[in-house]
Amino acid sequence: MTSVAEAPLSHLGIDVSKDKLHLAVDGQADLFTLANDAAGITQLIERMRQLHPKLIVVEATGGYERALLNAALEAALPIARVQPGRVRHFAKALGLLAKTDEIDAPLLALYARCLQPAVSEKRSKNQVELDALLVLRRQLIDTRTAHGNQLQMADSPFVRATLAKLLRQIQDRIKQVEKRIARLIDSDEDLAGRRDLLLSVPGVGKTTAATLAAQLPELGKIDRCQISALVGVAPYNRDSGKWAGKRAIFAGRAAVRSVLYMATLTAIRCNPVIRAFAQRLQKAGKLPKVVITACMRKLLTMLNAMARDGLTWSPKCQLQTS
Repeated sequence: MTSVAEAPLSHLGIDVSKDKLHLAVDGQADLFTLANDAAGITQLIERMRQLHPKLIVVEATGGYERALLNAALEAALPIARVQPGRVRHFAKALGLLAKTDEIDAPLLALYARCLQPAVSEKRSKNQVELDALLVLRRQLIDTRTAHGNQLQMADSPFVRATLAKLLRQIQDRIKQVEKRIARLIDSDEDLAGRRDLLLSVPGVGKTTAATLAAQLPELGKIDRCQISALVGVAPYNRDSGKWAGKRAIFAGRAAVRSVLYMATLTAIRCNPVIRAFAQRLQKAGKLPKVVITACMRKLLTMLNAMARDGLTWSPKCQLQTS
């Protein structure tokens, strides 16, 4: 195990694997390597404190980074969790095609210095558990859908009986998870307040409100353009010279976008503001997919303004959505 020299206001990068943590300081060649366990994380936190970091960057690695991230936030260290795809594009822009631990840790430190990603916010235990419950619910629903499709195509009586039993069990589990989600939100004053505010909007149901409360903590804290880009409903230009391509949305938080999509379909029917907006777009000749996407962005913008101002829904309320 090699050490790195102390440096004031360092930019640090940590490459996380299942078993190891590799710490690099921007501009230095040596790596500080420890085991990815409780003892190793404790030592790494102490080492980073000595380095007085300006920013630490770690990649999302399917959960292996979670314990380190929580420990760094608990220690009040400025750490940012970034998406691996963005780091890979950054590496390609630098001409770095190879990928090893020895390359990735210094690359993350350089990423921290050059791009300055936003520091992650510490979340309460209830928020962390709510996020996990929502992920579990989504996975159970996906499994229910897959088994339901399989049941429709099955010819074997044994297979049909087995799938029917599994579907009943999965449905029971989904109900249990939904009850636990409701109890958890009810027990947390901040989460309950955010949920009740969102539920006041026609079209927004319990699942949408819970998902936004847990997986979109930025709601109400950033402007409408930023929140739209974060969720992935902001249209991006594809123009070159005199050629004007079609605007398209991409990236963003898929789980949030999926519940927002379902809420928008309901809002187009029962929310007077969204319904009028959709009708105006339809009369202008917009394609159905364009109408729905624009309504998703409109609904999200309204929710963002409500969360920012602490206002419940009213069709007569004039929200400043900028």
